[in-house]
Amino acid sequence: MSDLSQELSKREALMHALATEFAGSASLSRAQLSRFDFGWGAERLIDTSKGIWNPQAYAATLTIVSDPMGAYDDGDHGDSLYRYSYENRPPGQDPRGGSNAKLREAMKLALPIVMLRKVADGQFVPIMPVYVVKDEPEHRRFLLALDESLRFLPDPAHLTDDQRRYAQRVVRQRMHQPEFRARVLSAYESKCAVCVLKKVPLLDAAHISADSHDDGLPVVPNGLTLCKIHHAAYDEHILGISPDYVVHINADVLAEIDGPMLKYGLQQMDQRDLWVPTPAALKPDRDRLAARFETFTSAS
Repeated sequence: MSDLSQELSKREALMHALATEFAGSASLSRAQLSRFDFGWGAERLIDTSKGIWNPQAYAATLTIVSDPMGAYDDGDHGDSLYRYSYENRPPGQDPRGGSNAKLREAMKLALPIVMLRKVADGQFVPIMPVYVVKDEPEHRRFLLALDESLRFLPDPAHLTDDQRRYAQRVVRQRMHQPEFRARVLSAYESKCAVCVLKKVPLLDAAHISADSHDDGLPVVPNGLTLCKIHHAAYDEHILGISPDYVVHINADVLAEIDGPMLKYGLQQMDQRDLWVPTPAALKPDRDRLAARFETFTSAS
C-alpha cells in the first residue's frame, strides 16, 4: 500500500470514528479532539491556537476550524461551495505559505479533510468529508466542497435549477442541520422538552417553523429538543405545543386504548408543562409556537 493510500485509509477511519462519537453527543469538545484514538493510538485533531491543523505525519491538512462568529470571512459561497480564508501571515511573508501550503496540498492530492464547525466555546460539530476544490490567492481564500458529490458539479458558480436544489439540500444536511441540532441540544441540556429523556442518540432538534418557511431559520428559538417519538408525533399533529409552553395531545389519540407506549409515551404527556431553557433568548418563540399550534388544532 502506498503512503498516500495508507493516509487515505487513515482519514476514512478517522471520519468513521468521529461520526460514531458524534452520534452519541450534541457536539465534540476540544478535550476529545485533542486526544482521539481512531485505530492508531491517540492523536491530536485540532491545533492549540490555529484554525488549520497540519500534523507532521500527514501529507496535507487534516482538520480546519470554522467559527461563524470569528474574524475570518468564512461562510457559504454561492449555493454549493464554502469559502475558507487563508490563515493570516506576518507582513512581508508569502500569504500562500505557512499553514495554507498544506491546505493547498490537500487540494492537489484530492484528500478529504474534516471541518470542525464551532458552535460554542470549546465545542465543535464535525462536517466531513470536505474537499478543497479551488485556491483563490487574489482573495486569500480557498473554496471547499462540503460533500464529495459537490466536487464534480461542472460549473459550481452557475448551477441549473436542479443542481441548485440538490446542492442546497446537501449543504443543509451536511452543515446547517448538524449545527442547528448541536445548538438546540446544548440549550435544552440534551433532554427532550416533552418527556425529559436524556438519551442523546434518541434526540432530535425539531423545527417549530419548518425550514422551508420564510421564518424557518436554524436558530435556537425556532427549535425544540424532542425524542424521536415526540418529534414524529409533533410532525403528525398528534402532539401540539401551545404558546404558553403546555403540551397537548390530539383528542382522538387520548380516547384510544392501546399498549403502554400510547398510555405513558403520549396520553400522559397531555397538559404537561414543556421543559424550556432558562435564558429568555433561548426559549421557544411564542409566535412561531402559536402558528404551529393553530395547525395542530385545525388537524384535531
